[in-house]
Amino acid sequence: MNDFTSQHRQLAPGPSPTAGMPDMPMGEAPPGDSYRKSSDSKKRVSMACLACKKSKRKCIFDETLDQRRRVAAKRTADELSYHRDMLNDMLKVMKAEDQSHALRLLDIVRADATAEEIRAFIDETLAQISGMGKNSRPALQKFEEVRRIIDLEGGPSFRPQVMDIHYLCDEVPHRVPAKPWTTITQDSGLVSHLVSLYFTWDYPFHAFLDREVFLTHMVSGNVKSEFCSPFLVNALLANACHYSDYSEAYVDPGDLLTKGADFLAEAERLRDEETTKLSLTFLQGTLLLFERYSLCGNNDLGYKMLHQAIWTGEALGLIGPKANQGQLSEHMDVSIRRTAWGLFHIDTYIHAGFLRPSLINKVSLEPPAGVDDTSLWTPYPSHRAARPSQLSRYFTELYELCKIARDISQRLFAMDGASPTVHNYRQIKETLYERLCQWYDALPESFDPQRKPPPYVLLLRMRYDTLLITMFSFTPQENTLRFQSEAPQTPESTPSLSPQPKCDADEIIQSAIRDISCLALVHRREYGMTRAHYFALYAINLALFTMLARDAFDILHPDFLSLTSSFHSIASRSPVGRGLFYLFREKVRAKGQGQRLQESDAATADLKTLFDEQSSSYPKLEEYARGLEKLNQDERYRGIPGEGDESISSMLDRYESLSLGKDEIAPERARAGDR
Repeated sequence: MNDFTSQHRQLAPGPSPTAGMPDMPMGEAPPGDSYRKSSDSKKRVSMACLACKKSKRKCIFDETLDQRRRVAAKRTADELSYHRDMLNDMLKVMKAEDQSHALRLLDIVRADATAEEIRAFIDETLAQISGMGKNSRPALQKFEEVRRIIDLEGGPSFRPQVMDIHYLCDEVPHRVPAKPWTTITQDSGLVSHLVSLYFTWDYPFHAFLDREVFLTHMVSGNVKSEFCSPFLVNALLANACHYSDYSEAYVDPGDLLTKGADFLAEAERLRDEETTKLSLTFLQGTLLLFERYSLCGNNDLGYKMLHQAIWTGEALGLIGPKANQGQLSEHMDVSIRRTAWGLFHIDTYIHAGFLRPSLINKVSLEPPAGVDDTSLWTPYPSHRAARPSQLSRYFTELYELCKIARDISQRLFAMDGASPTVHNYRQIKETLYERLCQWYDALPESFDPQRKPPPYVLLLRMRYDTLLITMFSFTPQENTLRFQSEAPQTPESTPSLSPQPKCDADEIIQSAIRDISCLALVHRREYGMTRAHYFALYAINLALFTMLARDAFDILHPDFLSLTSSFHSIASRSPVGRGLFYLFREKVRAKGQGQRLQESDAATADLKTLFDEQSSSYPKLEEYARGLEKLNQDERYRGIPGEGDESISSMLDRYESLSLGKDEIAPERARAGDR
């Protein structure tokens, strides 16, 4: 034996890559492996520390500390850049006119506070000084600078958020089993984590299944249940991955397009194999796929899923003419009612939001009975305090707003050739506006944003604002011509109308934009924007493009800067959002106000770089533009917009194209006037 072998033991060959896997036909891979086979064979696995190996504990490994990885240097540079900018902005705060706030901030920094703790202080201070008048404005702007840099950069951590799922799930709100519902993972901790995320951040803004009934039957593990199926569970898990930052939510960690892709592939397979397509779980799973496709937007299946869900709802007697449901169990009764009204909500949300007439005229069933309003909503997985859920009152107000949205979409956006005259059109708007105001005035005090309600209450109020914007911004081209040709020329006019409109459209629109900005700020202050529901993406995008369409656009407007920060944070989390943000950035640059932004102290360095008209590219947005290719590749779309194409209708047309695809059933939407 030579000296080398006497000092070092020989290593035995490692296990085969297929060891421990079930026997499969040649050429077939286990579920989900089609996404991984190109990279797994070359992936290096870092060793655990000696202490963990000895105790056989699971470890959390920080990939950026492994200098073999190519991402290490880049992430280190990003961290240094972030903390440099953070330090510079904190120094500006220390120089603020109001020294009491600066001294408090200094105390927090001396106490070795984290970036999150600094942000919490800044948000609390903003709430205190926002009403102090003009003298507080310099300090307010400086505090906002620190807050915006935290939000715009996405938080203090640039490292991949790798976790031990079993440790994370010790306190999940909803503990459910992985078996027998999915073959993608056998880790019940991971499944519990994702299910809890879904029912925290997606539900109840989209509530087309009853949470308690679904969870009860998922825990039971009965695959023949009428209220839970493998197809439904995998579709839900695919959606829930959107709200998770951890590597387990990805097929290829860090690649946004693979988030939840394995669960989605499993759901699609199970849906195709489903023998009973007229069932409650099939309808609910189809709506979940509609949500998922709306976030990805690559395959134009959004409208297809929505129409199939509506047809299934009609066949089951949930919508349309009243059907005799017969004697139902308690679980079935509450489930079909929740699904019927949840389908109605999505129909009105989509069609009113994209200026089309909704398809559902009425729901065959009464809304489900009120739920326990004494329950608490907990912002899992953060450690912020729980607050009253207010679910019963929330559902009541949601369904009433859906009825108004249905009437707005069908009376203003219908394309049946029977367009109203200018007088009737104005009367319709005034009547609908009065109904919206009555709904808004009747909201309970507990829904006041200053009372920090759950995020879905903030989104409900945002939906009210978006209805105002679309209703008063959109005028079909045909009616625009009638407005010009039917201007009052004699004293004779419709008696029910005053000579002047009762509503100041411009003021209503601007008020709605301000409200969306305030609601987004509360959401950001209380819950952050990283898990905001994607309806917030629609509302903020609509508000920003409405501001851009104005002749008096001001890039330094506080609402514009605040909304832009929120928009960037939300948009970066989905393919559709990235495409929309790229379009938004190009429209802002075309306004030619970049120099004003560069010379202002109100914007961060990142915002200045983002809208710099002299810069040919922005590294973070290079991949954002790739999602826009479909606009030029399909003749049904209007292509990437050019200069002067700034109408709200045009923006919504491209938003619709990027997310849902083209609706082959609905007629072509009328173009908006040049309001």
